[in-house]
Amino acid sequence: MEEIEVLVREFELERDRDAAEAVDRVCEVGPSGKMTLFTDLLGDPVSRVRHSPAFLMLVAETVGPATEIVGLIRGCVKTVTCGKKPSRGGAATAKYQNAPSPIYTKVGYILGLRVSPYHRRMGIGLKLVRGMEEWFREKGAEYAYMATDKDNEASVRLFTGRCGYSKFRTPAILVHPVFAHRDPAARRASVIRLSPAEAEIFYRRRFSAVEFFPRDIDAVLHNPLSLGTFLAVPRGTVWAGAGAFLADPPESWAVLSVWNCKDVFRLEIRGAGRFRRGLAWASRAADRAMPWLRIPSVPDLFHPFGVYFLYGVGGEGPAAAELARALCSHAHNMARGDGGVGVVAAEVASCEPLRAGIPHWRRLSCTEDLWCVKRLAEDYSDGSVGDWTKSPPGPSIFVDPREF
Repeated sequence: MEEIEVLVREFELERDRDAAEAVDRVCEVGPSGKMTLFTDLLGDPVSRVRHSPAFLMLVAETVGPATEIVGLIRGCVKTVTCGKKPSRGGAATAKYQNAPSPIYTKVGYILGLRVSPYHRRMGIGLKLVRGMEEWFREKGAEYAYMATDKDNEASVRLFTGRCGYSKFRTPAILVHPVFAHRDPAARRASVIRLSPAEAEIFYRRRFSAVEFFPRDIDAVLHNPLSLGTFLAVPRGTVWAGAGAFLADPPESWAVLSVWNCKDVFRLEIRGAGRFRRGLAWASRAADRAMPWLRIPSVPDLFHPFGVYFLYGVGGEGPAAAELARALCSHAHNMARGDGGVGVVAAEVASCEPLRAGIPHWRRLSCTEDLWCVKRLAEDYSDGSVGDWTKSPPGPSIFVDPREF
């Protein structure tokens, strides 16, 4: 199809809200197939990025007597870790003694490119991406990156073929349903809730050199959508505060934080037949009637449901994966007590050491997501990192919950 004339401009809440929501609703957000996953944003359509320090939403509007919004794109700019400086004795601050020395860079993240199914292959997506990249450059971003399903050929072709992005990382999105029964795995360890201040110390000391670690982690941890940070340790471990723990940690430990996506967006699986819906209903009924059997019931995912997102997943020691499993169980039980949460999800690097401890259902998960990156700036604020787009992957990444 030929390109049509469209105007790319900034989203205006009162003027564009209904039309932008309509575009969002007709666009699938998961892998294509007989059942499709749709998103339903709560509040205004820019809500998924509004918690970031700098964010923008653009819309594509047809030019003519009868204007129509046919596409939209969301983006944010932040500072993240892209590498690690060589260790230097005494270089760390007193607050985070022995912390690694990360190399930070400013990045733009593209989230939620949507084009109406009736207006695709007309160059609208390309215009939206270019408009967002222009804003990234104005904000001083050195890189732009985005995430997509690796099987979404149209999206991959647009970004890698026409927009100059490179395939960069392939993390896994691991999704687990919330059952009607409690998960007893949390009892196998001591689970300690950290205050936001303790969690900040913990993350800066142990994770600040992990790729994509946000420099404003304090803002993330203090956000009302962050439901808490939890540390799992072997039973009998004495907790005397984050500083004492980090000075002399046990052989094994694990940590993660929980983010409430339920208050930002809902998901819904459409296209399921009566047979599958009936089986799911029967599993829930049996689970409610006989919770002691711990039947792996399927929650009602065929109507809008909420998500709890697990971020900042990490740990050390031979039992770290088992302790991470206890934390996932704890998060599951939190979600079970919050009506309307259908799944608990985490996104981790493909070679994340604790991946084995994160329970998930293969049918609901995406074992190989795709992150693509593009270099925007010619000169870098810190020449020691070189071109980040060509760096090899590390064992872990830090997935910012504001972008999930």
